[in-house]
Amino acid sequence: MGVDDGAFERGDRYAPIAAVAMSIPSHVEAVRLGSVRVDGTDGTRQLVSLVKRLGPPEGFRAVLLDGVVLGGFNVVDLDAVHRALEVPVVAVTRRPPDFPRIRAAIEKWFPRTSASRWALLRAHRLFPVPTDGQPIRAAAVGCSRADATRLVARATVRGYWPEPLRLAHLIASAGHRPVRSRPKG
Repeated sequence: MGVDDGAFERGDRYAPIAAVAMSIPSHVEAVRLGSVRVDGTDGTRQLVSLVKRLGPPEGFRAVLLDGVVLGGFNVVDLDAVHRALEVPVVAVTRRPPDFPRIRAAIEKWFPRTSASRWALLRAHRLFPVPTDGQPIRAAAVGCSRADATRLVARATVRGYWPEPLRLAHLIASAGHRPVRSRPKG
């Protein structure tokens, strides 16, 4: 199961999210769409609800997330997702996060909830996951680092990014219309 948000604009109130259930590496079983409040606090609840709408949890073995935030700074509680769905949860990221910069932004824009958002962001230590391309980083709940690494490898069809996450992002972004500037002339 891959879950990711899609493209959204700065002024949007909600960001689209998609859940894609796959028999890895490449057979799509089901897709569901939902939304989260941009910079809100409903990410964990909406993610769990979206995944549960795909069917019984015994039908899938793990949840992959693109990072631990949806829709800006709507931070997902990986432990709560694991408890609710009773499957391993693996959050992956392409680059090492710039934690000092992230913390400063959280403290500036979310002074009342900065401590809880920061705690969720730092709840699980990132570890490197080797790939055929550039290494990525992951945090895992409910499984070992070795199991998380094997899951990422099995879910990656081409390149270094897991296919369920690639598809979830494409599907969640499908309705987004990019703003283009008018041609000059």
